[in-house]
Amino acid sequence: MESNRMKKENLKQKAYCFIKSKIINCEYLPNTFLNESILMEEINTSRTPIREALNKLEQENLVTIMPKKGVVVGELSINEVNMIFQVRDSIEPYIIRTCGANIDKNALKLMRDKILNNIEQEEIEKFYQIDDAFHRFLISSSGNKYFHQTMDCIYNQIHRMRVLSGKKIDERLKQTQEEHLTIIALLLEDKVEESAEAMQKHLQNSKNATLMSLMI
Repeated sequence: MESNRMKKENLKQKAYCFIKSKIINCEYLPNTFLNESILMEEINTSRTPIREALNKLEQENLVTIMPKKGVVVGELSINEVNMIFQVRDSIEPYIIRTCGANIDKNALKLMRDKILNNIEQEEIEKFYQIDDAFHRFLISSSGNKYFHQTMDCIYNQIHRMRVLSGKKIDERLKQTQEEHLTIIALLLEDKVEESAEAMQKHLQNSKNATLMSLMI
């Protein structure tokens, strides 16, 4: 009995990971309908794990289940970008203001060194990894699991935006790294409010660049 339950859960997780990867890497494009029969064939599983996976993905705003119509991949519109950055602007500067004074200085220095090292190497893929790591590091300093859950959903959407835009914003990559270094430097100097303001400015710049890249 326990074995069957685990098998079902594994099939659901397999379907979830497969479909999610296809969505966030834009192999399934925004606003396209997903065919359950094709998914069953691609994943080599029955309809139930597919539907359970899709229900979970709907909770993460990656798909919309439309009764009597089907399942459609979540859109990436200007309105979506505005909402995503509205959430980020509400959370990330707040975390700096409330937790910035207690963030581990040695961990901040390690993050600074990673950014500096990548500026020299100019590796785009590594830049995105460090970019995510920097923001997740700040989120983790809050110790708030609900911030973690919210930002996990947000970062899925950000990844989709990067893929869809074709990463056409090379100049913005350099600016982003400089902005991250400014935020870190201010935190190391215990200038918490100034660091929070630098984060707000960074998010506004990122939002503008994202909107521009999606419109190119």
